Amino acid sequence: MLVTFLKFADNRAAAAEFMAAHNDWIARGFADGVFLCVGSLQTAAGGAIFANGESRADHDARIAADPFVAQGIVTAETFEIDPKRTIAALDFVKMPA
Repeated sequence: MLVTFLKFADNRAAAAEFMAAHNDWIARGFADGVFLCVGSLQTAAGGAIFANGESRADHDARIAADPFVAQGIVTAETFEIDPKRTIAALDFVKMPA
């Protein structure tokens, strides 16, 4: 499982210009079955993405293709998580033993 934090950067003012493209990029992540959850960091600090089902390299390429990342509106930091316990609905994110 991968968690990516997108934190606003120096070019934050350009967010409105690229918001539609960023939202289309998010929709593709869900359509591809990779994104599990996307949301805003409180207090308007950026966003976070929970993803599963692709390699780290593929995920990094996907994140780099985000218009917000490409335009320097946000910086991205990704963490890999090896879930050990989950609720039953999230058992699919556990790594095989």
